[in-house]
Amino acid sequence: MIKKNAQYIDKGSFQQDLLGWYHANKRDLPWRKDQDPYKVWVSEIMLQQTKVDTVIPYFYRFIEKFPTIHALAAAEQQDVLKAWEGLGYYSRARNLQNAVKEVVSSYGGEVPRNPDELGALKGVGPYTKGAILSIAYNQPEPAVDGNVMRVFSRVLKVEEDIALQKTKKLFESHVRELIYEDDPSSFNQAVMELGALICTPKSPSCMICPVQIHCSAFKAGIQEDLPVKTKAKKQRIIPYIILLVRNSKNEYIIEKRAENGLLANLWQFLMVPINEIGWDHLENWVYSEYGLKVKIGTKKGKLKHVFSHLIWQLDIYEAATEQEQLPDDRLLFVEKGNLESFPFPVSHQKMMKYLGE
Repeated sequence: MIKKNAQYIDKGSFQQDLLGWYHANKRDLPWRKDQDPYKVWVSEIMLQQTKVDTVIPYFYRFIEKFPTIHALAAAEQQDVLKAWEGLGYYSRARNLQNAVKEVVSSYGGEVPRNPDELGALKGVGPYTKGAILSIAYNQPEPAVDGNVMRVFSRVLKVEEDIALQKTKKLFESHVRELIYEDDPSSFNQAVMELGALICTPKSPSCMICPVQIHCSAFKAGIQEDLPVKTKAKKQRIIPYIILLVRNSKNEYIIEKRAENGLLANLWQFLMVPINEIGWDHLENWVYSEYGLKVKIGTKKGKLKHVFSHLIWQLDIYEAATEQEQLPDDRLLFVEKGNLESFPFPVSHQKMMKYLGE
């Protein structure tokens, strides 16, 4: 028996109930076909802030295109971003490729088994490190994500704010104590699976939960009050004018975003921060910013794109230019049929329907 927050947990019984349920009910997911550390790594990066059903087709395509660490390390970044297109949070893809390059150069292409070496790689935080070490290498390391914190906040009745780093450290210590050392791979995946299928954020299915008998929050009737989490800051709203600029050859102008920051190195149609510029100065701003003379046409539509920390409000206009040469190396003329070869963020992919209308 172990004691947590004045609640007693029968460790052996808890492990048995959890793992018995998992082996009987686990989903048939492509990254569970084997314990290849590269595939585990790719899947865990893709699954960050993204639903499983969304990730599955991306995972298949990504592994088909980059089947090994060496293949991903040698790939052009634009090809990697194109394979990631639509999945969002593109820094994940860039960090993954940078880390993979380091694995090839420093570790001969083998994902490190050493926690310090693995944790030092770009984009590999405590959760990803724990997931790779436990799932791929069967090391008894905690892998604490939102699902895991939700499960154990209820099972152990932890009422500290899970948005705080010290609370995450607390959960890591709980998992380290409760983990089934004979099969940590299955244990960590079982907790994640329980959080995804049974111990859900709202209306948890307590009546069919395999560890209900161990759950202190259920006994106290407060399972839906946990976990405790402070609300995120309100998202900032930024309005933009999007210009679908076309020349006489029916080519469109696209712009490559900066190498750093939001949506780095992706391509987009011209974005004008209209609140900063004002309508009266829009064409002058485009000329000042890009050396490009344009004539603004009719409005084609509008979109809203939501990020975790901000919202883009996008008003889309057609525009024309008579210039045949582009004075800014950020810009390209591209025929409509060739646009699909460039990696675009989702919001700009949605604008394709307005081209040529």
